[in-house]
Amino acid sequence: MRAHWWAAVASVTRLVGDLATAEDAVQDACVAALVQWPVEGEPANPRGWLVGVARHKALDRIRREAQRSEKEAAALREWGQPGRPQPTDPLGDDELSLIFMCCHPALDPAARITLTLRSVCGLSTAEIAAVLLVGEPTMAKRLGRAKRKIREAGIPFRAPQPEDLADRLDVVLRVIYLVFTEGHKASAGASLVRGELCDTAVRLARTLASLLPEQPEVTGLLALLLLTDARRAARVDAAGDVVLLDNQDRGRWNQAMINEGEALLEQALRVGRPGPYQLHAAIAACHSIAPHADNTDWRQIALLYGELLRYEPTPVIEANRAIAIAMADSPAAGLAILDTVSHHPQLSRWPQLHIARADLLRRLGRIADSRDAYRSALHLNPSPPEQAFIVKRIDQLGL
Repeated sequence: MRAHWWAAVASVTRLVGDLATAEDAVQDACVAALVQWPVEGEPANPRGWLVGVARHKALDRIRREAQRSEKEAAALREWGQPGRPQPTDPLGDDELSLIFMCCHPALDPAARITLTLRSVCGLSTAEIAAVLLVGEPTMAKRLGRAKRKIREAGIPFRAPQPEDLADRLDVVLRVIYLVFTEGHKASAGASLVRGELCDTAVRLARTLASLLPEQPEVTGLLALLLLTDARRAARVDAAGDVVLLDNQDRGRWNQAMINEGEALLEQALRVGRPGPYQLHAAIAACHSIAPHADNTDWRQIALLYGELLRYEPTPVIEANRAIAIAMADSPAAGLAILDTVSHHPQLSRWPQLHIARADLLRRLGRIADSRDAYRSALHLNPSPPEQAFIVKRIDQLGL
């Protein structure tokens, strides 16, 4: 389901023009797979099997409806005509097309992001809440409102035309970035990384960059994902434990991805239209070009975060700037900024804030305060790999 869910939903949505019908049909197909595959064996093409069965399920569901909308009736008529070509996808990618569909301008940006991460990317409500740093009940209500508005307003789910892309691009970029974020540091599960989400985000960014090569922010996003994902193999040790950036074996970083990411970043910057993803990529490049952790240009990273605040004036960016300042200047200087932003409600759900404070407090010799900060992070129920890392750090601090 993780590997094929959103591809199947995207394909069926493109055909029937209705997200809810497509989701229900794919869910029915997955149930059928759970029943049939253990008996008959997994098909050679699992995704094709799910898409095919889901299409039939959707068609059956439409036929059963006593009162069909004209949109559904038209889809049924089209499907019923032998040899009639299926609807084409101008973007050439069902999943990317569905992301653009869900990012409809009739929905507010927060609703678009939430709906897409849930319906297209298959993230749970809890995972979306974690990646957006909001409460799970709030996220559930936001999802409900978005789906209700789609239903009541009759928002059509059609493959977007080229003229529709510009109004939706910013939110689409954000969705792809958040998919990668959840994959890069999973909010749940036994593994720190969900590789399939990282791979999907990179593929979508690559497809989008090939479609819109003149958009520097699209190129910048692809550069950012490549430069960040290049470190994947070094982020955990043989036992599956978290390895911090400073301690990673840089020989295990994917140099081909780094080279491509740096070239893409230079290409984007030459356009002369800077934006947040180009700045994020530039920060990632500061790490990738440093042969050793001690060679990292933290002062440049702090300046880049300061520039990034012009585009993303969020407490998370300010907290990251504080960490860079702590590395470039002193732990006390960084801690002062962290303590200033730590009372923001959004950061109260972010374990990384408390982990960062704990490390700075440890470096300042405030061991008891450091231990308390690690415990605060632990109380926020981070992923199991992060929990193990925090417990180990608490043990290292002693009683």
